[in-house]
Amino acid sequence: MPRPAAGPGSLGLVATPIGNLGDISARALDWLRAADLVACEDSRVSGRLLQHFGIDKKLIAYHDHNAEEIRPVLLRHLAAGERVALISDAGTPLISDPGYKLVREAAAAGFKVTALPGPSAPLMALILSGLPTDRFLFAGFLPVKSAARRQVAAELAAVPASLIFFETAPRLAESLADLGAMLGDRPAAVARELTKLYEEVRRGTLLELAAHYRDAGPPRGEIVLVVGPPAPETDVAFDLDTALRAALAKMSVKDAAALVAANSGLKRRQVYARALELAQRTSPGDQAEDET
Repeated sequence: MPRPAAGPGSLGLVATPIGNLGDISARALDWLRAADLVACEDSRVSGRLLQHFGIDKKLIAYHDHNAEEIRPVLLRHLAAGERVALISDAGTPLISDPGYKLVREAAAAGFKVTALPGPSAPLMALILSGLPTDRFLFAGFLPVKSAARRQVAAELAAVPASLIFFETAPRLAESLADLGAMLGDRPAAVARELTKLYEEVRRGTLLELAAHYRDAGPPRGEIVLVVGPPAPETDVAFDLDTALRAALAKMSVKDAAALVAANSGLKRRQVYARALELAQRTSPGDQAEDET
């Protein structure tokens, strides 16, 4: 690949394999060979990748913990007319990885920014899931704690799109159960080890998948979770009390109110007040929860 003429540098966002090294593109390799500097998350991971393809380049770590310090360094290299490649440990950079601020500042400073497309775990999981692909929302990693996960699920419950998450194996069963409690038992798919020898996509409802991984134990490998969109609305009038009673049979007043509010479009405070009334009628001796 010919080098650019002297002048303002260029930043290349280079996608790297998510497992199968054969997925790297010829353009990506050309760009990496022509780069003056490669910015990466972990120089050990990226060093092994470049070594595999016989590429010897100066590496500089660029990640969430040092981005404020390293970003000006990279911009100075660009100002010197150099070609800088930005890669992540695996997949397309900037997708649940650091980098968007570097792109924003490089573009604002007038440097050329280009992308070398390639593997992306969220998109691969989506197209393998068998779930609707016309609309989707990638929400990154789910929170560690159950209460926070349920809050995120409640916020996304009404989004008319397939939802894509990253999750770790030890939390998978619990996260599937939390999503099922807040979103309803929607169709979903768990994709792991994508592009590798033991690639697997397991499809079912959220609660079916939660039960499977609870019994089978945490699976191995990197995991992407895809959840189908909410069922289309019908012309039947929404019955708030019926929906709340069904939710209260499975979860706390607060979680039931959050779920029903998200699914109905009603104001959460209004739904919470009615849920509290129904719960007190059912169990008058129970202490009501405080809304937070």
